[in-house]
Amino acid sequence: MTDIAFVQDLAQRLRENVGQVIVGKDEVVDQVLVALFCEGHVLLEDVPGIGKTMLAKTLAASLGISFQRIQFTPDLLPSDIVGVSVYNRKTDDFEYRPGPILAGIVLADEINRAGPRTQSAMLEAMEERHVTVDGISHALPYPFFLMATQNPVELAGTFPLPEAQMDRFLIQLALGYPEREEERLILHRFRADNPLSRVKAIVQADDIRRAVTVCRDVFVHPVLEDYLLDLVQATRVDSALDLGVSPRGSLAFYRTIQARAAIQGRSYVTPDDIQTLAPPVLRHRLIPGPDTRLHGTSVAKVLEDIIRTVPVPVEENWQDSPAQTESATVVGAFGTDLEQELEAAVSPEASVSGPPADERTSLSD
Repeated sequence: MTDIAFVQDLAQRLRENVGQVIVGKDEVVDQVLVALFCEGHVLLEDVPGIGKTMLAKTLAASLGISFQRIQFTPDLLPSDIVGVSVYNRKTDDFEYRPGPILAGIVLADEINRAGPRTQSAMLEAMEERHVTVDGISHALPYPFFLMATQNPVELAGTFPLPEAQMDRFLIQLALGYPEREEERLILHRFRADNPLSRVKAIVQADDIRRAVTVCRDVFVHPVLEDYLLDLVQATRVDSALDLGVSPRGSLAFYRTIQARAAIQGRSYVTPDDIQTLAPPVLRHRLIPGPDTRLHGTSVAKVLEDIIRTVPVPVEENWQDSPAQTESATVVGAFGTDLEQELEAAVSPEASVSGPPADERTSLSD
């Protein structure tokens, strides 16, 4: 089995395993897998009862790694997440008691209900992949995958996540309401018991590590790199936005399109990968301007306009590197001539009197 086929098969098995519980959300599941194979984090933002927590728990059950759930509340302290040092009378020393954040899969339920102090502890874990307790750093296990949920409609007792923390979420997703027949299937599937209890782990940590390595090697045509950068630059100059996509966001965007291509069994990226992942990867990194907020225009609408207006490149084959251009050939020839000129310049026969007077550049010109 080739490396790309391995990633495609791994994604398909995870999709089917999660599909035992989650109904009709294959695209959302694929985007969660994209984040997993990019070593990123996911923010699930939607109304209550949609299945955000169930999706996170089902994916965790499908992975053969440790899982912890943290229910965020206003009185949650950083030590409740990262752990504490406890004095041991037998050893006459302090021992570190790990917090729930030291797990492979962490579900941060209603993450916006915790205060800024607690969010600072989360920020360190998300970015640095370690936590600090009493001045000592403790590394998180590999892989460390954070899935956070957020309720956008009930704002009482919540604390908006700082932009620095939002930028560290690789993807922001919304599940949305199911279709009528999908909801009927949910009623039948959960009528007798919870199918989550029957989900078995089918993936090990080494499988994820291998998938991450394969995704990083997916080819991105230079023309598509330009297209990606055009979209990013457009968010920075758009008058409807106060804040565009950061370089961290550009790198996240780049890696996600590689992962999506691999999940679909391709060793190369297409424009469709970029257009599909632009909203979930870029939307939460943008801040609307005052006029945009005044007119009630959403960030999603602004981003949609940007995607529509930036020209989409057309190429017959996205699998191969472009042929060497004429300018590149000239540069190579110039390099050879330059080496010969340098050898002549340092030879004993070289003249030190400089070019003739008529070839010199006058400072007065």
